[in-house]
Amino acid sequence: MKLSYLLSGGLLVALALAAIFTGNGYQLYILSLVGLTAIVGIGLNILVGMSGQISLGHVAFYAIGSYTVAILTVDHGVSFWLALPIAGLLAGVAGGLLSIPALRVRGPYLAMITIAFGFIVEQSAAELDELTGGWNGIMGIRPPELFGFGFSQREIAIFVLVLMLVALGAYALISRSPWGKALRALRDSEVAAQSIGLNPVLLRCVAFALSAVFAGIAGGVYGTMSGFISPESFPFFESILFLLVVMIGGADTILGPVIGAIIVVLLPEVFASLAEYRLLFVGILLLVVLRLAPRGIVGSVLARWRRSQPDTPPAVAAEPDLPRWSGGGKRLEVQDVSISFGGVKAVQGLSFTAEPGRITSIIGPNGAGKTTALNLIAGYYAPDSGRVMLDDEDLTGRSSHKVARAGVARTYQTTQLFEHMSVLDNLLMAMVRGRVAAGDLGRSLETEGRRGKAEALLAFVGYRGDIKAPAGTLAHIDKRLVEIARALAFDPDIVLLDEPAAGLGEEDTAHVARLLQRLAQAGITVILIEHDMGLVMGISDHVLVLDSGQKISEGEPAVVRRDPAVLAAYLGEGAAAMPVRSAPGQKGDVAIAVEGLSASYGASEVLHGIELSVAKGELVAVLGANGAGKSTLMRALSGLHRPVAGKILFQGDDIQELAADRIARRGLVLVPEGRQVFPELSVVQNIRLGAYGRHTAGLDAQVERMLDRFPRLRERQDQRAGLLSGGEQQMLAIARGLVARPEVLLLDEPSLGLAPSLIQELYTILAELRDGGATILLVDQMAEMALAIADRAYVLSSGAIVAGGTPEEIRDSRLLEDAYLGDAESAAS
Repeated sequence: MKLSYLLSGGLLVALALAAIFTGNGYQLYILSLVGLTAIVGIGLNILVGMSGQISLGHVAFYAIGSYTVAILTVDHGVSFWLALPIAGLLAGVAGGLLSIPALRVRGPYLAMITIAFGFIVEQSAAELDELTGGWNGIMGIRPPELFGFGFSQREIAIFVLVLMLVALGAYALISRSPWGKALRALRDSEVAAQSIGLNPVLLRCVAFALSAVFAGIAGGVYGTMSGFISPESFPFFESILFLLVVMIGGADTILGPVIGAIIVVLLPEVFASLAEYRLLFVGILLLVVLRLAPRGIVGSVLARWRRSQPDTPPAVAAEPDLPRWSGGGKRLEVQDVSISFGGVKAVQGLSFTAEPGRITSIIGPNGAGKTTALNLIAGYYAPDSGRVMLDDEDLTGRSSHKVARAGVARTYQTTQLFEHMSVLDNLLMAMVRGRVAAGDLGRSLETEGRRGKAEALLAFVGYRGDIKAPAGTLAHIDKRLVEIARALAFDPDIVLLDEPAAGLGEEDTAHVARLLQRLAQAGITVILIEHDMGLVMGISDHVLVLDSGQKISEGEPAVVRRDPAVLAAYLGEGAAAMPVRSAPGQKGDVAIAVEGLSASYGASEVLHGIELSVAKGELVAVLGANGAGKSTLMRALSGLHRPVAGKILFQGDDIQELAADRIARRGLVLVPEGRQVFPELSVVQNIRLGAYGRHTAGLDAQVERMLDRFPRLRERQDQRAGLLSGGEQQMLAIARGLVARPEVLLLDEPSLGLAPSLIQELYTILAELRDGGATILLVDQMAEMALAIADRAYVLSSGAIVAGGTPEEIRDSRLLEDAYLGDAESAAS
């Protein structure tokens, strides 16, 4: 790769020199403009390519550099060679100051701030007459002199070429240094970057400042090259061209901005003979380039080259130990911690202790506060009260990157790898423990020692793939393993693991279980959140159970599993108060039949071989623990997620290939998990939208019937839906589904996040719908409540149906309890 870059760069330099020594005055001016545009693009590539931030105001830094050189050389007689670095320094300071408000926003809002900055600089140049000459500008800017020799256009072109090569060299050094890798880590996943100790505020400030320095130096040369500048020399359109230079050439590539500058500057000159039509043709050609090479020209070429390279697997020992482990584990103590979000008490008075060399698991139903507890420990949230202690060190209220530096590493429910970085670089970045200094700018992140340790860690966790592969291309299990290896590369005292087995098959889950046990044996403090109860009960030393943000039980797995409070939290209570059917339901024809259904997210198979049916007039429940695949099943049935195999028959017709809107119009209507009402619309407007595409005749009467069925909604019918309580929003979501007069109503976790009294009220309504002849397929965490009103039920575990039958048969089989809390034999062992 290095040889390819050298050959490509050498060829470009040779062509540039040939053009410089043979070109006329105008051609030399255009060549110099290409070089200056490339320098701005190289600097902007640090911001856009490395850190993933967008700037549409870089022409402002260009103008600052140009005006600085012009004012110092023309008005004060300062040498160009002193004025030019001052121009770069002032532009860098301006970039650092701009980053301060810009750090608080992302995406289009960041772009708007940079655009506003560009307009401020342009207007300031126009209004500060005494300093900048106002709209009349500054004339008589002399070209550079060296040893009494004044530069002609040809010498300026050579000087610009030298500056461009220096800029490329500086970019290459930054790119391979810890700073470049840290910026890429921040770009790919800010939350994961903080979890390995990186400070996002510092990194973004540095990216803005460095990027501005490049633009300021290029602008300083532009002023001497043109001899005259005014506010009109720096239009907003230039900022768009600078961004195009990076995007067309290839963001986060060394030669990309050079290629981009050649295309963006020279293309209009090629079409100069077309007069007023040239911009049209240039725009069309740019669109074609971006469409055919979305990664840019250089980026697309490099992607093809990487795919052709052989894999570079790590060295693998037969049974590798945890390499050179420096940490011994520390005791974590959570003392009476609480936090609320608005009126929701997410965690209340939580206290527990996690000991070194032991696996402490935190479990609980949906919405119990497990991940919130982990975020409190890791510093992503500051508690309202209580303390988090690591041995004798108080972590309470520290920012997440400072907590990480104290020795706390973490993995995530959805893997948060730095996807555009290699597997190796993911681990190498963690090894610096978030500490990057100015002296690291010229150093390589990869050293022989770090690479050896990374390979040993990958072998320890069981990764056998290519260490140079981009992390985003890995299979699901490999992503999990690499994320654990990255956490270990941080040399932590504590590892926080959020559902490391989510989406894994039995064999991979067993591998992760053995890995976690080996971490504990090495003396690390392991805190685990996991929905696979077989895994939790099989490997945990201590289990903590949360429900509605409160600790309801803790102890050894076998003890916790038998705790009545735990059983009630997982399976629900209050079922005895549910009204039974007044008469046996009259079954009709089969409304839904699912045959051999399988569904995946990427390489992770979530559902496999699902077989179930729902007859007209039936209420059928699908039960299972978190992560069993219940919501994926509902999304597959409603067309929101495309299955990879099997059939879905609705009223005898295949619908698995239909779009979600067409399935809903046929009468298979989903009330999604989390309510998902339209918050800015009123209650009545939400209900009316439910009938869209179905039965709009007599809609006013239908809306009135829904308001009669849900009296609370009538009281708030003109209120914005986003202001309703959670229970009221759930009622609104059901009303919105019912107004369509569905053939089958799909209810996905309707009790999620509701208070017990509201759950009782909700299930009473569902029982009334059942008695009224509605056909309902219900998925819910509250197993006992669902069984109390269901005609039949299925138990889903690890993506497969493990039991089916009447509620009594399901209860008698004990499979439901095993699905929620793991196998009793595993817990006992």
